[in-house]
Amino acid sequence: MLIRVKGNENESRLSRRNFAIGALATGLILPSGAKALQGRPLTAESAMGPFYPLTKPADSDADMVWLKGHSQKASGQVIEVSGRILDVKGNPIPNALVEIWQANAVGRYDHPSDPAIAPLDPHFQSFAELRSDASGAWRITTVKPGGYDSPIGHRPPHIHFDIRGRTHRNIAQLYFPEDAAGNVKDVLYKALGAEAATSVAVRDASDPHKYQWDIILMG
Repeated sequence: MLIRVKGNENESRLSRRNFAIGALATGLILPSGAKALQGRPLTAESAMGPFYPLTKPADSDADMVWLKGHSQKASGQVIEVSGRILDVKGNPIPNALVEIWQANAVGRYDHPSDPAIAPLDPHFQSFAELRSDASGAWRITTVKPGGYDSPIGHRPPHIHFDIRGRTHRNIAQLYFPEDAAGNVKDVLYKALGAEAATSVAVRDASDPHKYQWDIILMG
């Protein structure tokens, strides 16, 4: 099994503990009572994880499949993920900053701390930065990320999001509905409890390569 954190057993235990704590306490987390009072469930917050890019790439647009200047697209299953950023009353949040990062199709992050032996894809744009439009809408084209082994067990395919609205910020992870069996075994997914469903995208019934995921923020 591939282990993603180098070091002795004590370091490994500490990493597992920190991952679990991060799933429950990352950034600004609202009390559950406040969430219960709202009409729409807030999108669950999750751990940022260790592979947020240290240096953001020059090419960080919403098309993560084609890098500028490359004649070959990224390897893997091309998918489209779109949605809207809304408040709890269903009002759009325009001009929200959305940062997105993920592993490539074989489960490797383009990050110097990732010890995976899976190969990097030189044609994959692993990070994107965009803004929601006037209706709160956003859209990316990417490849479905591969799952990978980690100190807390196997992680199913997921995409990391950092969303910053007018007054609130949410760091979240998007999961895929077709990977439900793996999702429910994932430590970070299970830590979301009853809110886990807010982290699962909806697959388009007419096009299995398209997903919809609305993000609900306070404010």
